[in-house]
Amino acid sequence: MSHNNNISSIGKIAYLGPEGTYSQLAALEYFGNDADLVNCASIDDVFAALENRQVTYGIVPVENSTEGAINNTQDCLIDSSAKIIGEQIVSIEHSLLVLEGTTKSDVTRIVSHKQSLAQCRGYLAKNFPKAEQIECSSNAEAAIRAQADPNTAAIASELAGRLYSLQSLDSRIQDKSNNRTRFLVLALTDTAATGSDKTSILVYTENKPGALFRVLEPFENYRLSLTKIETRPSKKKAWEYVFFIDFEGHVLDETTKKLFATLKQGGVEVKILGSYPLSK
Repeated sequence: MSHNNNISSIGKIAYLGPEGTYSQLAALEYFGNDADLVNCASIDDVFAALENRQVTYGIVPVENSTEGAINNTQDCLIDSSAKIIGEQIVSIEHSLLVLEGTTKSDVTRIVSHKQSLAQCRGYLAKNFPKAEQIECSSNAEAAIRAQADPNTAAIASELAGRLYSLQSLDSRIQDKSNNRTRFLVLALTDTAATGSDKTSILVYTENKPGALFRVLEPFENYRLSLTKIETRPSKKKAWEYVFFIDFEGHVLDETTKKLFATLKQGGVEVKILGSYPLSK
């Protein structure tokens, strides 16, 4: 489902490239097939392109249902001025892609992003126990490598297979059928409330007993539904942590304003990452 009717005058959109990644698929699903996409070499580059105003929007993966959080994206959110204005959930369906004419017995190495290799662990152990597994920066890069070598198979999307003229030896090879990745849509502006929203915040607390309780208690008191909480090292001091929290509501809601005031009184530092419509 495309959301581009919510977005005024779409400009360029940066995504984690090269062509054929699930990030590109997420961008096409969110913005529509006519979107003007710019591929970037890394997640950091997507944030940089947005902050330098080379693009109007960015789209980055933030968590996978089987492998968990994408730490690189979380670290970029800590320092970035970008705001989250939307989310897109993409079903991850991995295929085993090879050069036309390659058979399973020809395959001596399998390349993919480390998360994709992990998501297909069982399949690979059963079908290719002797094949060398090589990590690379994206599934699309894996497809490019498979294109260059008849003994290399890539784990990537059917989209990558079409783009790089590869044949699929097997499809839906991920170990869990409900494998999904959540992508964040980023911009330098905020979004208006829709009545069905989610807010993402970053919370810094001092490393003292009861710190997490002081963060969570106001959510309970104001009856705000938490949808996610993740912990990351703060990078400021050793053993200090930041909490990534998603909850239902918009920054402009009265209850949310009261929540932020209460957290501030409790000595908790909050960075608002954005409010955006809940993904259907």
